[in-house]
Amino acid sequence: MEPKTAQKCPQLLRDFLYYMEIIRGCSPKTVTGYYLDLSLFLRYIKATKVENLQELDLKKVSIENLDNATICNVSLSDIYAFLNYVTSVRGNSAVTRARKIGSLRSFYKFICTKTTLLQKNPTLDLDVPMHRRSLPIYLSLDESKAFLQAVNDAQDSRDFCIFTLLLNCGMRLSELIGLNMSDFNMKERTLRLLGKGNKERIIYLNHACIKAIQDYIPIRNQLLINHNISSEPAFLLSERCTRLSGRRVEQIMKKYLSVAGLDNHGYTPHKLRHTAATLMYQYGGTDILILQRILGHSNLSTTEIYTHAADDQVKHAADSSPLADFVLSSGAE
Repeated sequence: MEPKTAQKCPQLLRDFLYYMEIIRGCSPKTVTGYYLDLSLFLRYIKATKVENLQELDLKKVSIENLDNATICNVSLSDIYAFLNYVTSVRGNSAVTRARKIGSLRSFYKFICTKTTLLQKNPTLDLDVPMHRRSLPIYLSLDESKAFLQAVNDAQDSRDFCIFTLLLNCGMRLSELIGLNMSDFNMKERTLRLLGKGNKERIIYLNHACIKAIQDYIPIRNQLLINHNISSEPAFLLSERCTRLSGRRVEQIMKKYLSVAGLDNHGYTPHKLRHTAATLMYQYGGTDILILQRILGHSNLSTTEIYTHAADDQVKHAADSSPLADFVLSSGAE
């Protein structure tokens, strides 16, 4: 957690964020998400229960010195009022409200189990709003090939390696840019990934990935020599020999999408993760449990979203029905 962020928190919230980061191993992005959700909630509580403000301008409300009693003396009604506020005033969707509820549950569970300040958790009976789970956006097989062909035509071994790994391994963008040379075991054809919550997993590299890596490494090593750098742990390097950033990967992808005529579909590096998972399931016949392991999902329910069927599969299923040819005979009245 950034020192600036810590200074803006009451001690109890600060302790929770440190706990999630250091003990639970949450990523900085996840901790920041907790901070944003919970600081907004605490500003709302202070504005309505302590300062009794009629017009809520929460940006002006400071929670640095908010006392533990105020934080702990929160009822389920207070939480419902907050959820109504973020819905009606801030326009939060059901998905966003569900995330805020998750943050509140984790925070008050921490207070109840890791401190002696609160005996009853006010979020125990708090339900998560229902929301329709949308299907993932992904590239079709033909689009994937067209995209990789556009990268191949540019003859840039680094870029081709980036998108070959993303489309074949289903890794997250953060996992890709976090790769170090020491994560590869070319003899065993394995790659170690550091996923969410600092959880490690091992994935296997297919022929395309091995070839792309082998083509890129000499270019990478020459880049180090040109910059008089003896060693660098990062696998993917920028032109300045620094670790490639996620933002740069997004920019590179945008360029090749345009070349392939796919730039108006909303595709992002994360959509390539969806693509890899979908293609493995639809064309590779990958078992859902194996897919869960490859993607590094904690819950199988997260992986099950990839079991959606493509339109041609739905059509094939309809045509394959044993009653598909049972039609009214021409002689019937």
